[in-house]
Amino acid sequence: MASGAATDPESRCEPSLNPLTEAALHGITRALASVGRAFICLDPSFRIVHVSKLLNDFLGEGVAAKLPGRPVEELLGEDLFGQSGQLRQALLEGQVREGWRATLKFADSYTRLVSITAAPMVTDHSEICDPMVRYLILLRPADEEESCPDAAIFCSDAVGCSTEMQRIFRLVGALQHSEATVLITGESGTGKEVVARAIHKNSLRSGGPFVAVNCGALPADLLESELFGHVRGAFTGAVRDRVGRFELASQGTLFLDEIGDLPSQLQVKLLRVLQEHQYERVGESTTRTTHARIIAATNADLRGALRQGRIRDDLYYRLCVVPIEVPPLRARREDTPPLVHHLLNRITSQRGLVRRISPQAMRMLLDYAWPGNVRELANVIEYAVVVARGETILPDDLPQEILHPCSATAACPAEESIDTTTASHLSGSAQSDKPSDEATHLQAVLEKHHWKRANAAKELGLSRSTLWRKIRELKLQ
Repeated sequence: MASGAATDPESRCEPSLNPLTEAALHGITRALASVGRAFICLDPSFRIVHVSKLLNDFLGEGVAAKLPGRPVEELLGEDLFGQSGQLRQALLEGQVREGWRATLKFADSYTRLVSITAAPMVTDHSEICDPMVRYLILLRPADEEESCPDAAIFCSDAVGCSTEMQRIFRLVGALQHSEATVLITGESGTGKEVVARAIHKNSLRSGGPFVAVNCGALPADLLESELFGHVRGAFTGAVRDRVGRFELASQGTLFLDEIGDLPSQLQVKLLRVLQEHQYERVGESTTRTTHARIIAATNADLRGALRQGRIRDDLYYRLCVVPIEVPPLRARREDTPPLVHHLLNRITSQRGLVRRISPQAMRMLLDYAWPGNVRELANVIEYAVVVARGETILPDDLPQEILHPCSATAACPAEESIDTTTASHLSGSAQSDKPSDEATHLQAVLEKHHWKRANAAKELGLSRSTLWRKIRELKLQ
């Protein structure tokens, strides 16, 4: 490679490589270009000494010829390759980095999103390994990342290609011009709120707010204030007027999650709102009007609660105008691959990384029972993205409960095969037989570990999925 002075105001010297190294690099460059990969070599001071002509396809004709002698941060940014850049520091420490996302741009060229693999050069002190070449960078267009299969169907942030999910998506579309109250049922973690948001986004109220309230997270008096608001002096601590969720959602959608836990005294007030669109703030006699569209959700058996008198029948039928049941993930395994890719792309884009899932790891995800449903799957994917050392997620990058689902307890095969719906039916009769000290012990361990389930499960000798199920069965908060 010829040496010479730069003609631009900022002088630069193009590095000169020995002929053997230059020939070898050009051969490697041509081979990688045939599969759409660009190749860059850096000297010890992180200046470019060799670059693929394929960069012209990425950024525009003539860019590749201008790069030798330039600091690499001019091409790939200060955040990654500046003096304190993460990839620069990793290379200085002799580490390899795969699957990092970066914006490729030089001067006034086009901009291209790419995935980077960076590694220190392993030298063998031969004539081919020129000491000028210290670091290697491999680039590929980020738009080649794996995405959801073509068969996957999206409805807002909901993903699925199974018959059950396609039926739900069609129903969401049919509700576009409807104001009917919707009741979404399904196990915890199946994505009931995601379906509720999809209904909102595809409705005439999409320009209004989507306001969510968890009816099981607050005691009755606080929940009443949360829903309807209160006036100053209504109770101890009410130092100012407060707007309730019904008022906030008046031109949009109010999502009432865990509606099965709604206290009986609030069921009457909710029924009035559903029937007459009217309510009063706590401590006030003035009648207010709301035009909020109601979507409710529950993981409880509302029909069983209806028979037991825990839910008013008139409220139930007012809520269940349009019922939607979201099936558990184990009942729609064909949705696992598109969900994995969707979650993977969402998590990696937030972190500026690129990750792929290996076929072996995908097979393990397909074989798992997913008692925590899509929420558990999302946690597993986030864990794998953090743990994976390379661009491809391998089986060893998955949590232990996925690799060894039966290692925590000898009774695991029978326990894991129990349908969560069946467990919820059993909890009504069997839960009363559970000793109260079990709940007390679990609560104490969870609080000790600040509700980090992985740490608590390790101390208790349980898998995280088993601990999660016990938390739900014992209604721990």
